[in-house]
Amino acid sequence: MDAGTQQTTNGQVSFWYAGQGLPEPRPALDGDISADVVIVGAGYTGLWTAYYLKKAQPRLRIVVLESRFAGFGASGRNGGWLTNSITGGRGQYVKDHGRALVGRFQTLLNETVDEVIAVAEAERIDAAIVKGGELNVARNPAQLRRLQSWAAGEAHWPEAGTTLLSASESRARVNIAGTLGAIHHPHCARIHPARLARGLAAAVERSGVRIYEDTTVTEITTGRAITDRGNVDAAYIVRATEGFTANLKGSHREWLPMNSSMIVTEPLSDGVWSEIGWEQFDTVSDMAHAYMYAQRTSDNRIALGGRGVPYRYGSRTDTDGATQPETIAQLAGILRGMFPAAAGAHIDHAWSGVLGVPRDWKATVGLDLKSGIGWAGGYVGTGVAASNLAGRTLRDLILHPGSELTAMPWVNRRVRQWEPEPLRWIAVKALYRAYAAADKAESNGRKTTSPIATAADLVSGRR
Repeated sequence: MDAGTQQTTNGQVSFWYAGQGLPEPRPALDGDISADVVIVGAGYTGLWTAYYLKKAQPRLRIVVLESRFAGFGASGRNGGWLTNSITGGRGQYVKDHGRALVGRFQTLLNETVDEVIAVAEAERIDAAIVKGGELNVARNPAQLRRLQSWAAGEAHWPEAGTTLLSASESRARVNIAGTLGAIHHPHCARIHPARLARGLAAAVERSGVRIYEDTTVTEITTGRAITDRGNVDAAYIVRATEGFTANLKGSHREWLPMNSSMIVTEPLSDGVWSEIGWEQFDTVSDMAHAYMYAQRTSDNRIALGGRGVPYRYGSRTDTDGATQPETIAQLAGILRGMFPAAAGAHIDHAWSGVLGVPRDWKATVGLDLKSGIGWAGGYVGTGVAASNLAGRTLRDLILHPGSELTAMPWVNRRVRQWEPEPLRWIAVKALYRAYAAADKAESNGRKTTSPIATAADLVSGRR
């Protein structure tokens, strides 16, 4: 087919579901029931929590409630980075908790990458996992200075495993146009997000957990999850709603739902791949303020994402993953600039998803013993691995309080709420407008770091 006549699929949840189809619907809740633990949200956080709780205590009656289907949200739409990021960085944690504990937290996240791979193998989940590491590239002098500063800071954290690469060393891994240098670390794997979500949901069901779909939880109170199809009473209720948390009564300002968008090319030819390389399947990002993220898929496409329109007024969330034409064009431009060999490739699919952002940009997991309400999330885009550690931590908070996992610095943190509208809409819009302006100036040759670089690093989780 002529590339000019091909159409780009937009939305329909995500490309990750396009090749395998949406999962067969599970039954909805039909009236009031009771359980030992009820989990609100059947994304990675909710499914991992159910998985580890059931493994630890097979007799537990565990119910998972999901408004659409398991893996509908960020878990089925993300960039497929199973990586070791500490959301928001280590600095504030060190100040409050000390270097040793934060170093152990980093090691646990490194190990979490291998834990997910091991569970996928044990449960026979074909998630197209390849552990090639994470490559972050600098493509102009200002980006290179930020990268070098980052590398200098990382030298004090051997736990993270980062290596500073020259331009030639970086291009030997992935031939990205304009590369001046890069940082690489080995604790990251490329995955197929929807296959992992789908396989994990099936594994949870096999263990005896009940998943009710098409069941919208409207409110969580002590001992009860209130839904549009009945109530579920339980001693413990876990909120695992990530970017959709704002839809719950009383939680509208707790986490800001940030939108991220992606595109994916048609399968690329062997000739294109011979120019690009990418033989080790590293995940790829850059040092721009409004940064991008990418992977080489298992069927030899490039999937690439970025912020697009980051926030919808009033914390609105999407339904089917459709993204704006201007965002598709913007992401396609980034792809062509970084990978000239793929410049003529058709964009087969575009989509968007929503992720949860706490006011301080740091993920959290916790349990209120008085109410029995637990929570985890606010990953700011780094939840593929962190959700697994969060699930194991929630297991211990419920069953084994006082374990090593429950002493990690993200546990039981309380963050102040976001400002009411229109203040938060104005702030996010202004922030990303400033990022775009700074990136444009840097690409045009500005040699000084943007005055908003510190905020950009906080958003991206690079500190």
